Amino acid sequence: MTIKALSLDDRPREKLLNSGQLHLSDAELLAILLGSGSRHENSLQLAQRMLSENHGDINKVAKLSINELKKYKGIGKVKAINISAAFELGRRRLNTLAHPTAQIKCSTQAFDVFNAKLSDLPHEEFWVLFLNRANRVICLKHLSKGGATGTIMDTRIVMKLALEYRATGLMLAHNHPSGNLQPSEQDKIITANIKKAAALFDIRILDHLIIGDGNYFSFADNGWI
Repeated sequence: MTIKALSLDDRPREKLLNSGQLHLSDAELLAILLGSGSRHENSLQLAQRMLSENHGDINKVAKLSINELKKYKGIGKVKAINISAAFELGRRRLNTLAHPTAQIKCSTQAFDVFNAKLSDLPHEEFWVLFLNRANRVICLKHLSKGGATGTIMDTRIVMKLALEYRATGLMLAHNHPSGNLQPSEQDKIITANIKKAAALFDIRILDHLIIGDGNYFSFADNGWI
């Protein structure tokens, strides 16, 4: 069945025009980006299949590379680029909305800032929020980039920057591309090492967040700091 064979109320583009984008499902929005499907399925069916094969999670679809998108029959280079660009625009808008200028009072607020940088990455990265005594953000810095299962963090770099910014508090964060939020032994060691070094300069480690698939684990909330 082609899209044109559907009733007007069920066609994604017409539905968006008549009801607004909030009334469309993830599959319908993705179908609009696709524009068309293949000989065997229309754009909506293709979008539904893409979501189904990614456990219904639009965040997993957003992580697909150009080459991974092209493996779906009906998606060529141009469509793959358009989809990738659309998801990147969404991420950049999130970055703008989560610009770190406010006071950080809890792990949820820290997550909003870090998630804008770490969501959908296929590799691990380590970021640090440098805070003043009132827990207001001085600076947000990207400190390391690793592979799919780990990244190396140099405690000396963290402390050097903390002293340069005259920070009195730090919030650490890195992502787990797998979506598994449980801290590894290496995560615990890194946190302990930075906390020990910071204590020498009377700098507090307020939290360490592990971020994955739109959720997070907080060392502070779980009593690990």
